[in-house]
Amino acid sequence: MAKIGQDIALAKQLLEQGELVAIPTETVYGLAANALNPDSVSRIFETKNRPAFDPLIIHTDAIEKVGRFVLEFPDPLKLLAEAFWPGPLTLLLPRRPIIPDLVTSGLDQVAVRIPSHPLTKSLLSTLDFPLAAPSANPFGYISPTSAAHVQKQLGEKIPYILDGGKCEVGLESTIVGMEDGEIIIYRLGGLELSAIEARVGQVQVKTHSSSNPSAPGLLESHYAPRKRLILGDLEAMVSAHIHKELDFGVLSFQRKFRDVPHNRQVQLSESGNLREAAQKLFSAMRELDELEVDCILAERLPDEGLGKAINDRLQRASAGN
Repeated sequence: MAKIGQDIALAKQLLEQGELVAIPTETVYGLAANALNPDSVSRIFETKNRPAFDPLIIHTDAIEKVGRFVLEFPDPLKLLAEAFWPGPLTLLLPRRPIIPDLVTSGLDQVAVRIPSHPLTKSLLSTLDFPLAAPSANPFGYISPTSAAHVQKQLGEKIPYILDGGKCEVGLESTIVGMEDGEIIIYRLGGLELSAIEARVGQVQVKTHSSSNPSAPGLLESHYAPRKRLILGDLEAMVSAHIHKELDFGVLSFQRKFRDVPHNRQVQLSESGNLREAAQKLFSAMRELDELEVDCILAERLPDEGLGKAINDRLQRASAGN
């Protein structure tokens, strides 16, 4: 199993040797490798069993370093970077040739962000290369929000997990780019749409699913538990499954169901707090996935603020069901 600790020097040494290291961010834990080393990057795909047509996000620690990896930094996107970095914002920017094709799936843009977690920021500041770091989980499965989640899923495949505690945000970053002079949101995430529009005005949202995505995290089926997750009218589904005497778990926003065993249901936020719900989403899905149930019944949250991003993850987790 992987060693778990807070040894930045050891993490740096392993990354410089071409190894993979799990790192904490405010969003989810990432599986990191030297983004400029194609061999190391290829190990990410092998370890996660991730398709090579799904691009990766690179991570660095300072806006001043971004120019090493991109050809240009449009002013509207730079304005967002100055406002929200470090934080749960990823920007799509024209890449320099120094970025391997494997990182971008051959596309001419690279996804870049500066995470805010202090351990990972400290690690990045010691490196002379950026880190490619998708979520530290088997491809398509629920994203990890603690070192224990990573250990359980990938601990036998990687040497080290940098333990930064539980992730504060719990949802992946919001991905933003530009097309024909317009600002586009490609993935809703931990940075709210309203915060972005407060800085740059109205933006276009293009979060459609794809089998060949132009940005990370846009595959139709993603963030999914092993158990079937069914999204719909929770009260009606619970009643029908009880009537049919089926084994199921419940993932709700605020409600508890009197006729469902306490240990088979999880509330994301009893008080209706969307930020709390976002932070708990992936751990709640994981908890229910480990139960002896046939399926997980879930409901959409209010489609506002972080609720939009939570609903996106629930939709992808239920794809095909």
